[in-house]
Amino acid sequence: MNTQGKAFKYPDNVDTDVIIPARYLNTPNASELALHCMEDIDTEFVKNVKSGDVMVAGWNFGCGSSREHAPLVIKTCGTGCVIAKSFARIFYRNAINIGLPILECVEAAEEINANDEVSVDFDTGVIIDITTGKTYKAQPFPPFIQNIIKSGGLLKSLKEGANNG
Repeated sequence: MNTQGKAFKYPDNVDTDVIIPARYLNTPNASELALHCMEDIDTEFVKNVKSGDVMVAGWNFGCGSSREHAPLVIKTCGTGCVIAKSFARIFYRNAINIGLPILECVEAAEEINANDEVSVDFDTGVIIDITTGKTYKAQPFPPFIQNIIKSGGLLKSLKEGANNG
C-alpha cells in the first residue's frame, strides 16, 4: 500500500479535540465531520488537503478523548498516512480499527517540512521526502494489521474473513 502527496506538519500533543472539535460531534456523518478536520489548528487544511496527502506530527499525536471520530475524519479527508514521532495509545488503536495508515518515525517527523512532497510505502515502512531526496525507515505493521488497514478497518476485515472462510 502506497501513498504520495503533500505534507501537512503539526506539533507535539495534537489532541482529538483539535483534530475534530467536539462542537461538531452532533452528526454521525463522517463526510460532514471531515469538513471541520484540523480547523482549530489549521484553518486551511480542509481546503487544501488532497487524496494521498500526508500528515506529519510530533509526539503524542491524537491524545485526548477515546472517540474514533479523530482518525475517521483524517481518513475521510483523503489523508493517505499519518507519520508521527509517537501516537497516543487510544488513537493508535482507533486508527487501526478504522483503517487509517499510521507510521511512527522520529527522524521523518522531525525533518519533513510542511508542503514537502512525500511518498510512503506502508508495507515496508519506507518514507521518502521527494523534495529533499531523503529516505527514512519506519517499522511497518505485521501482515495481519496491514490486512486490517487494507480492508478498511477491523470490522471490514472480519467480514472479509467470514466471507472467505
